[in-house]
Amino acid sequence: MKWHALLDSCCQRLLGVQSAHSLILLVALFVPGLVAAGEVQVAVAANFTAPAKVIAAGFEQETGHKALLSFGATGKFYAQIANGAPFEVLLAADADTPARLEREGRGVAGSRFTYAIGKLVLWSARPGLVDARGEVLKKGDFAHIALAEPKLAPYGAAAMAVLSNLGVLPAVSAKIVRGENIAQTCQFVVSGNAELGFVALSQVMKEGVIGEGSAWVVPADLYPTIRQDAIILDKGKVNPAARAWIDYLKGDKARGVMRASGYAF
Repeated sequence: MKWHALLDSCCQRLLGVQSAHSLILLVALFVPGLVAAGEVQVAVAANFTAPAKVIAAGFEQETGHKALLSFGATGKFYAQIANGAPFEVLLAADADTPARLEREGRGVAGSRFTYAIGKLVLWSARPGLVDARGEVLKKGDFAHIALAEPKLAPYGAAAMAVLSNLGVLPAVSAKIVRGENIAQTCQFVVSGNAELGFVALSQVMKEGVIGEGSAWVVPADLYPTIRQDAIILDKGKVNPAARAWIDYLKGDKARGVMRASGYAF
């Protein structure tokens, strides 16, 4: 039974119909999340999968609203939104896509903001393969290196920038395997189909520590800043749960989850 129906039933038994309805109105005014809990459809960049799940659980517990999360590449989400997908909020892996959606009238003006700054890491599931300075890229002692499709995933574009800035792109280009998104890229490395790969730090960090394998956290000056923006989409402009999700994402509890996952602000 919904909270408002349960509350209505209990109050009618105790107070009578008219008094019960008055009390329900007061509760609706002062505890809107209890009476008017709803759902919000959220498209989430694949790099943000783990923290988004934790944040969604806290969001539901505190507000009563439920965030229905879909994960994938930002570029694919743009195409789906442009073709009428029912998403109400986008958590992108870049800043350009939300800005474009706002310009095109598919995003709510003024709702766009940077929810996190992403960090890139070169990671292997094998201990000792990746050194603390990334020299493995120059040595080339590997058959395959994974990265996300640069045209769809900002983390893939960042990885290409690193290889280019280090001057190793020509030497490793034949060894590159591309994932559709950063989640598939990470899976290539986990499965051993690629000995190492560029992934989001959030995918391999738990509670502030990289617990498995070997890694090099790539210096931020080797790739463009991965500014990840969120925006309420046109389909969510009248949904209170969409605004509540954005507000919760800006709060200390959500930011604590993000910080523990390796994001900056």
